[in-house]
Amino acid sequence: MPPKHISSKDNAIYKRIRLALRDNTSYRGNQLVWFEGEHLCKAAVEHGLRFKELVLLDTKLETEAFNWLDHTDQLLTMTAHLMEGLSQLPSSSWLLASIERVETIRPDPLQSVVVLDQIQDPGNAGSILRCAAAFGFNQIVTTPGTVSIWSQKVVRAAMGSHFGLNLFESVQVEDVLAFGLPVLVTDVHQGTFLHERTGQSSLPWPCAWVFGHEGHGISEGWMANNAQRIRIVQPGGQESLNVAAAAAICLHASVVERIEKF
Repeated sequence: MPPKHISSKDNAIYKRIRLALRDNTSYRGNQLVWFEGEHLCKAAVEHGLRFKELVLLDTKLETEAFNWLDHTDQLLTMTAHLMEGLSQLPSSSWLLASIERVETIRPDPLQSVVVLDQIQDPGNAGSILRCAAAFGFNQIVTTPGTVSIWSQKVVRAAMGSHFGLNLFESVQVEDVLAFGLPVLVTDVHQGTFLHERTGQSSLPWPCAWVFGHEGHGISEGWMANNAQRIRIVQPGGQESLNVAAAAAICLHASVVERIEKF
């Protein structure tokens, strides 16, 4: 299909794309996820994904179109002024695209899972997804009240990690507990210290790591399953760690333990 040029903000396609980029939950209705920038687009292609639509700055058509035509159902071009009207970045990119979000029916109860429990900050959510992907946790679950996992800010913070993960939103606590996996939760004041658990094959695998709300922590429902409370030693005396930093420490310790076991 030949490229289609968009020349006006009144164009119906332009209006549709702008609305989708500004609504962090639109993907839940149409299953289309939009993201911006060359890095994310390349990451999607590397994971074998195909774009539904790809928008290219018109001045890049001659030099860049051949790189992308085989990866999209429809190539659109528009001027820099129109691209700026779509951009969610301080400086607009020359490339943005959409993919169709495909979600398997339900999480695999036999695989380890990272749970984002009512986490509000998109930067924290994206950072945790990036850490999970790096450390081999391929299954992510969010509980109701968590930031939209495919929102623009979360996708940017995760730096392409979304495309290699199985993501499930708004899963109830009791449904995750029904997997029967050992549940590990971070706690500032109670539980065993993480460094005392590592190197002794005492961190379970598979497991469910739960990281909670930035203010009030994990939901009470997790403790109904005798969740294991884990603390991170902080000799510097800070009250607590940022949840994304805590997740990085815990998930790394977990994968090291797994490597040592197997």
